Amino acid sequence: MQIKTSASLMCADFRNLLQDVRKLERAGIDWLHFDIMDDHFVPNLTIGPLIVESLRGKTDLPFDIHLQMTNPELFIPVFSKMGCEIITFHVEATSHLFRMVSLIKKEGKKAGLAINPATPENHLKYIISEIDLIIVMTVDPGFAGQRFIPQVIPKIEKLRDMVEKKNLKIDIAVDGNIKEETIRKTKKAGANVFIGGTSAIFRPDRELEEAAREFKRICQEA
Repeated sequence: MQIKTSASLMCADFRNLLQDVRKLERAGIDWLHFDIMDDHFVPNLTIGPLIVESLRGKTDLPFDIHLQMTNPELFIPVFSKMGCEIITFHVEATSHLFRMVSLIKKEGKKAGLAINPATPENHLKYIISEIDLIIVMTVDPGFAGQRFIPQVIPKIEKLRDMVEKKNLKIDIAVDGNIKEETIRKTKKAGANVFIGGTSAIFRPDRELEEAAREFKRICQEA
């Protein structure tokens, strides 16, 4: 699978958001990742539809909308109208996975499923042929800067094995404390999309464009 890099905009400087996006473009970042949190499914509030809408006409980078919320079906039409390319929701947020994926596909978008660290990979067994992206959370979702949970490595391996046995073209992304050490481990396990936040891209000790360029290099070469 093609290696792809994604920048988590919840970690960006919201006073200079478009400026940060321009730096990410110049660094060659492939996707922009939007964490949409509702302070219910996860204990935090982050980006809303107006932020996404404000950027859509100003960059051609694909938008991955990561719905970390209860009742994600309410916001699928909202974000679809804003021109995002991928809508991802959590397997833990609903028992109606096929209905949700169908709703996303009817909107003409790619469908992603995110899975929390403690959720077994077999929750995706029957739906995996219908989706385009799996986001494996490598921390419990809600906040940046958390410790990487190493128990997710075997889950990534099993998911990649499921994908290959069915001869599917599904991206497997990892999200949470993704930096050089964890990139190497998760890439070896089968991940091909790396979502960077404060651990690698939006670092206080590095200029953003430089850090993003280095992140991309590591993801390609690890």
